[in-house]
Amino acid sequence: MKIGIIICGRYKSCDGGKCFRAIRNHEGAFKQYPKNEPLEVVAYTSCGGCPGGNIENSINGMKKYGAETIHFATGVLAGYPPCKYLTTHIKFVEEQTNLPVVIGTHPMPTNYIEMHKKIGDWTPYHYKLMEKFTLIDSEESKKYDSTREDYTSILQKELK
Repeated sequence: MKIGIIICGRYKSCDGGKCFRAIRNHEGAFKQYPKNEPLEVVAYTSCGGCPGGNIENSINGMKKYGAETIHFATGVLAGYPPCKYLTTHIKFVEEQTNLPVVIGTHPMPTNYIEMHKKIGDWTPYHYKLMEKFTLIDSEESKKYDSTREDYTSILQKELK
């Protein structure tokens, strides 16, 4: 399966580590693909920032490069606030490319879930999307939390 990934413009400097880890492990939204099916990212880019000025150009390029499906990265839901243009983006991408659109990449980190619950900015629509693509899975979600302490312990292990 050849995949194009669009991230939120607020995260244009994101290294994509969690997305690529989820692809490698068939976790989060990538659980829907058979474990033995190779997943190839043909393009990874940002929407261009609100209201999504890079969407049209990037999806046409993704299709040209062989994308068979387009994923909007988990960050479009995890950001503060979640993307308010998401419904429009989905409709546009489907109409423009005739490709399936998947919302999410890596599982939603537990610390994001807890923060969004606390501030109450996720709507039933956001939860429905996350449940549909198994972005909230208690065991997987914990593995995607990141804190300064996590990075420090990883570095310490690598230095040994």
